[in-house]
Amino acid sequence: MNRLAGVTSPYLLQHADNPVDWWPWGPEAFEEAKRRGVPVLLSVGYSACHWCHVMAHESFEDRATADQLNEHFVSVKVDREERPDVDAVYMEAVQAATGQGGWPMTVFLTPDAEPFYFGTYFPPSPRQGMPSFRQVLEGVRQAWDERRDEVAEVAGKIVRDLAGREISYGDGSAPGEQQLAQALLGLTREYDPQRGGFGGAPKFPPSMVIEFLLRHHARTGADGALQMARDTCERMARGGIYDQLGGGFARYSVDRDWTVPHFEKMLYDNALLCRVYTHLWRSTGSEQARRVALETADFMVRELRTPEGGFASALDADSDDGTGRHVEGAYYVWTPGQLVDVLGAEDAALAAAHFGVTEEGTFEEGASVLRLPQGEGVSDAEKIASVKARLLAARAERPAPGRDDKVVAAWNGLAVAALAETGVCFDRPDLVDAAVAAADLLVRLHLDDQARLTRTSKDGRAGTNAGVLEDYADVAEGFLALAAVTGEGVWLDFAGFLLDHVLARFTDPESGALYDTASDAEQLIRRPQDPTDNAVPSGWSAAAGALLSYAAHTGSQAHRAAAEKALGVVKTLGPRVPRFIGWGLAAAEALLDGPREVAVVGPSPDDPGTRELHRAALLATAPGAVVACGTPGSEEFPLLADRVLVGGAPTAYVCRNFVCDLPVTEADALRAKLTP
Repeated sequence: MNRLAGVTSPYLLQHADNPVDWWPWGPEAFEEAKRRGVPVLLSVGYSACHWCHVMAHESFEDRATADQLNEHFVSVKVDREERPDVDAVYMEAVQAATGQGGWPMTVFLTPDAEPFYFGTYFPPSPRQGMPSFRQVLEGVRQAWDERRDEVAEVAGKIVRDLAGREISYGDGSAPGEQQLAQALLGLTREYDPQRGGFGGAPKFPPSMVIEFLLRHHARTGADGALQMARDTCERMARGGIYDQLGGGFARYSVDRDWTVPHFEKMLYDNALLCRVYTHLWRSTGSEQARRVALETADFMVRELRTPEGGFASALDADSDDGTGRHVEGAYYVWTPGQLVDVLGAEDAALAAAHFGVTEEGTFEEGASVLRLPQGEGVSDAEKIASVKARLLAARAERPAPGRDDKVVAAWNGLAVAALAETGVCFDRPDLVDAAVAAADLLVRLHLDDQARLTRTSKDGRAGTNAGVLEDYADVAEGFLALAAVTGEGVWLDFAGFLLDHVLARFTDPESGALYDTASDAEQLIRRPQDPTDNAVPSGWSAAAGALLSYAAHTGSQAHRAAAEKALGVVKTLGPRVPRFIGWGLAAAEALLDGPREVAVVGPSPDDPGTRELHRAALLATAPGAVVACGTPGSEEFPLLADRVLVGGAPTAYVCRNFVCDLPVTEADALRAKLTP
């Protein structure tokens, strides 16, 4: 076992028995490189990454390659999910130098951590113009030994170029109607009207953009925005990217039609999409949206929940195909013969037609990814339910994909928000309970006595990596959703503690710009900063949204002003690259919509009339609106709201200089009053 044997990261532990003498990221590795006078190989990946596994098997498990690495390099392995800051800094360099990026990321550094040569996956032998990994190692070694001054000059120039990159923060004011309209126009131009989604292959679920579209429709009534959101959600739900048997979404589709996914399942994708489909149902009443939201929530609880109450990071794309080979998608795909083995000839024919399973197949070796090519409701619903149950039971007998049991604070915050809202919208208190349990774990294990967050935990043991901006912002978002759903003010308090850190340690006090790492965090060659969304909302946009929601709950002008400043970058980027700043656009929609807070009061949060009114208010408001519930006069209850609704016994409550005396106990009456 090498130096990775004692870490908590499942990805690093996958490399703990490599013949490569790996080091975890830290000053000791770079001190060793200085002592030996050799460069550093930085290899960055994550546990569910297919090509990371491929390169590990081909190169890092190979003794000859390991000997070459051990003799001429100090090799450092990084889990990008544990250290998104390290990943972000060097990925920026890779993309700037090569025009593309991906994982595994392979970067060669000086002992001062300055990059000078870049790549992603390298094969074990030359292929399609790509050098072998051992050829790369030999070339880097020769350059280091024979032209070290030139290498140092290149590394210094790269670091200077990175330091000179600036983000346009705008003029410090949030985007207005014009910028949001331009963003919508830009999305319309990139929209795929035949298949849904944006752009070509590969296609990623545009969850953050859909949130913007739904909020824009709620505010303006724009039919085009709703159509793009609704049609994209329908195409994804019918495609192979969605698990038609067990629920939940794969990471992306390799084609434009959502047919063949990259089969890894990430917590963050499913949390974001669960919330999207819940919001779509709330806007349209779509039965498909309801089904997908609940199936995705159930998938997260069933397959990703850890014994401690948190949620694991991911399921691998690969699994044993039954012959000892690790193959991508083996757990999920079917042949016609396999359907017959499980269902018998008659039901297999029905299943093949319903799920698009053919002799030719849509995947490798004649297998098919299950999808719904004919749409919803074509086949006998009762019969299909029986077929799905039997296929799911048979699939459970296959070797399952590996699970990354690491609990990431940010992604668990997204899951808390999704499960809380889905649970209350569909009257599923078990989902709300799951959200509360995950939030409890975050407080108990990830928060210290100064409300500072730890990024990860595993098996009930907190990691050592400090939380980054997205952790503080997304966990605050989850706590704010719980405060709205449960009416318990303690979650509002915890959100406030986290957002105080955002203002004090992550925000430039002059420009209002946000950094991904805290001012007192480990200093890298560049302090990472990126307002654009990737697979998850950027920490910048997520923080702006959480600050805005907290201000709505509490009336804090300081938090609202910080949110407005942070959204200045959306004013610049929204019209230019709307696909990559969807969460910022969604937050800007909530800001432009003006205050849309609903306060529900009653003799106690447990009073039946108050509870009925509270749930109805949550159902009747648009995405981005704030709903709070409490007892008049209690400290945690917000003093500001646009509407005050009183449940239980009639009372009077003062809000923004008017007195509301409105006893309402009928949900239908409430819907009528809240409907614009």
